[in-house]
Amino acid sequence: MDSLLEEYILNHIDKENELLSNLNRATHLHQMRPRMCSGHLQGRILSMICKLINPKYILELGTFTGYSALCMAESLVDPDAELHTIDIDDEIEEFTSGFFQKSPYADKIHFHVGDAIEIIPTIDRVFDIVFIDANKRIYSEYYDLIFDKVRKGGLIIADNTLWDGKVIEDPMPKDAQTLGILSFNEKISKDERVEKVILPIRDGMTLIRKR
Repeated sequence: MDSLLEEYILNHIDKENELLSNLNRATHLHQMRPRMCSGHLQGRILSMICKLINPKYILELGTFTGYSALCMAESLVDPDAELHTIDIDDEIEEFTSGFFQKSPYADKIHFHVGDAIEIIPTIDRVFDIVFIDANKRIYSEYYDLIFDKVRKGGLIIADNTLWDGKVIEDPMPKDAQTLGILSFNEKISKDERVEKVILPIRDGMTLIRKR
């Protein structure tokens, strides 16, 4: 997206709250890969989608510094609502947990550190929304693992599904991340159990509704 057009959009949507603004800044100052942070526009989109669904249980795969989790948590109005978020990087745990504790949703956010493939089966919930934004190599494996844990009519959101435009290029044989995204996109396109649409926002975001 043209930078001036993006600036116009950001100036005409809801503003970041102070916590999210501080988190975004701290991520860019202190983390090695700040581009992984969802950021203002995607954060508002995630928040709006979640509020439209009014979820009780949300699952996120790939926490990073917690920006997207905090945005989605804005939709948790049920007193018993929960957001479970999983990240394999234990080095980021203290940074991310600190921002979760500063949020008004601290008691609703359950932050799991470890391998999502091992943790997902231990969470005894049927989810309204699942946001996949973790290891691109195994998106298809995540999808298979969480599918039966999503309610009928529930939503799966997959991030980075356009992968810097690499999805329309010939992938390098050893580029496991691009190959993983290509395999996932092909899998979803053929899955008749779901409705699906790819939004060309940021790096591509696929909305998948379970029939």
